[in-house]
Amino acid sequence: MTTQPNGDNDMNANAKTNDGIDASEVLDTLVIKKVQRRTSAGGAWVSGTIAGHRFDALVFPEPAENRDWEVGGDSRISKLWVQRISDQTQVYNWDRGADVEPTTEMAAVIVNLLAAGLSGLPRCWRHCE
Repeated sequence: MTTQPNGDNDMNANAKTNDGIDASEVLDTLVIKKVQRRTSAGGAWVSGTIAGHRFDALVFPEPAENRDWEVGGDSRISKLWVQRISDQTQVYNWDRGADVEPTTEMAAVIVNLLAAGLSGLPRCWRHCE
């Protein structure tokens, strides 16, 4: 995931994937259920649901020293777990590297949307209290 000169990420929320998944419709289902700041090592755990999946992400306000540790290389997400709710199947897992690549096209869309969107949350944590 790269950031364009205008500040937008390369994942267009209105784009449809090859399988016809409308990313904007998927994004409309996003619910952030919990944001829990970590006091010892910085960052925060973000938990929620999106398109029939649950997720937990460890998001930092600043980029990692090694961008290879971040989902997509510039998301500020160092850990991301995604599970399909209907059958509790893990469809993606990242822990400073891909442990489980997206197992479905929907999982890939979800990962791209979260990588593009969650990185903005920590910037607010420093200024929005």
